[in-house]
Amino acid sequence: MEKTDGFGDELADFVRRVAELKAARSVTGEDLPTVLDAAIFELDHVADQLWPWYERLSSAGSPRTVSADRQEQHLLRAVFQGFPLPVALVDRGTVVRRLNLAATAFTGVRSGHATGRPLSGLLAHADRAAFRSQAAAVARGEGGRSLTVHLQQHPSAPVQATLTAVRPSGEPHPTVLVVMQPGALGALEPPARPAPQANRVPDLAETTRHATLMDLLDEMTTALLTAPRGDRESVLRRAAQVLHGDFADWVIADATASPMTRTAVLAPSPEEATALAAQDPATCPLVTETTRTGSPSLRVRPEDPDVFGRDPQGAPVLVQANVTSLLCVPLTAGGSVQGTLTLFRCGARPPFSMAEAKALDTMSRHMSLAATEVP
Repeated sequence: MEKTDGFGDELADFVRRVAELKAARSVTGEDLPTVLDAAIFELDHVADQLWPWYERLSSAGSPRTVSADRQEQHLLRAVFQGFPLPVALVDRGTVVRRLNLAATAFTGVRSGHATGRPLSGLLAHADRAAFRSQAAAVARGEGGRSLTVHLQQHPSAPVQATLTAVRPSGEPHPTVLVVMQPGALGALEPPARPAPQANRVPDLAETTRHATLMDLLDEMTTALLTAPRGDRESVLRRAAQVLHGDFADWVIADATASPMTRTAVLAPSPEEATALAAQDPATCPLVTETTRTGSPSLRVRPEDPDVFGRDPQGAPVLVQANVTSLLCVPLTAGGSVQGTLTLFRCGARPPFSMAEAKALDTMSRHMSLAATEVP
């Protein structure tokens, strides 16, 4: 504060002296060199003394902004570390930059040890290439995605990894945020001491969801067992009928052999089904991406309205159908993707969950087997 007051006094004196020099412009030619020397002296004083003083005061005033930025960074770091799900920040090569506390407990690897090493190195060998490929695609700006992986220490327990791109301020390249949701969390945690049976309260909502999925799997199994083996179109139609209604508002089946063809469309109304049946699957980015990668895709409130292409009238399909979440799974046979199955939920319906995505992925493998011709 004293430095600021002193600078103000010096500046006021300088302004006063400049006013006096201006008033001295009327002196005779003999006295003019003296006035010019005084003006040059004052300019030197500004350059050598007042300006450096001002720069020091300016730099001394900035810590308030720096302090606010640091407080914001501390807050974000605390949120990141306290987030209840395992979260990691990685680059396009999956090299770990940050690992939160839940992730260190989940993977069994300390944050200091994991930082600077590829996160893919913690996964089973069969999952590493796919994880690196998806992380690179997210870092390139091709959109978020989700895939099932397995930790090397617990290869029997599936882990749902959701990847999305974030761009930290001041950095030229996006960073990939990886959220890991264990499929069998109990298998990775120390066994808890069981509570007395009389004190256990069942989670009715979770039990209901699980029972609904089991019923759906049973119904799908029955439909596939009674479908003609090897008749792909018949298998897909029966599977679509099982999924349509209670599980999804829309079910679209596509054959991805060249040329791509639309096999079945079940929609809320026959008119909507007819309109979408006329669409070329090759114009659907989601279908072509799933065919190319062979990985299932779950999207909740998809940001890109053109991710499923446009209808014959030129309107985005997702906008016209008011799609709030979607699932797209590949149908693989002989090591290649032979088709895709896409499900929409619309309006106020709850979005697809990770458990439902996993169940559909399992059913898609059964569909592929049922559609494979018997040698």
